[in-house]
Amino acid sequence: MERDALEALYSAKTFMTGHFVYASGMHGEDYINKDAIYPHTDKISDLCRLMAEGFKREWIEVVVGPAMGGIVLSQWVAYHLSNMSGRKILSVYAEKEKGHFIFKRDYSKIVAGKNVLVVEDIINTGGTAKDIVDLVRSVDGRVFGVSAICNRGDATKESLDVPELISLVDIKLISWSPNDCPLCQKGVPVNVEFGKGRYFINGGIIPID
Repeated sequence: MERDALEALYSAKTFMTGHFVYASGMHGEDYINKDAIYPHTDKISDLCRLMAEGFKREWIEVVVGPAMGGIVLSQWVAYHLSNMSGRKILSVYAEKEKGHFIFKRDYSKIVAGKNVLVVEDIINTGGTAKDIVDLVRSVDGRVFGVSAICNRGDATKESLDVPELISLVDIKLISWSPNDCPLCQKGVPVNVEFGKGRYFINGGIIPID
């Protein structure tokens, strides 16, 4: 499963090297550009099929993802789970408003009382996934687990407070604080197109995604 996932991610040129600032404010020389995979519908479908495989034995009724990328993932994972189970599995998404995820379009009624799988592309700190888990529970949905393409942080099922966490790829990226960053010390330019480099260069506060 991991080999197939890595092949899809590498073929889409998802992995990058340089000098990046992560959402945590830490610096590193490796970056996972998750947006590079989304234009490739065949690769997204393959990845979501693998994500669905991990939960095909569970009685999932609704798949929930965070906007924006999670919309695509929730659709494809629900599609593959439906094919695997022979049941109609729905897909909805949560949107961020004033710093908090909420359900709009009466999606809370679809989630209420249902067995839910939460999906995410890249888990960094795990904050977004945990927010979605909490949101689902706030409307009386039952979270069966979290499925992710890549876990590049230290997130665990315990930290997310879920019965199961399955990621296709687990990667630990080496990072440093700005004061200890060897790339800064060598004068390597910060990438301002990817990650949070632009906020760092401008001396601003890095927003929480």
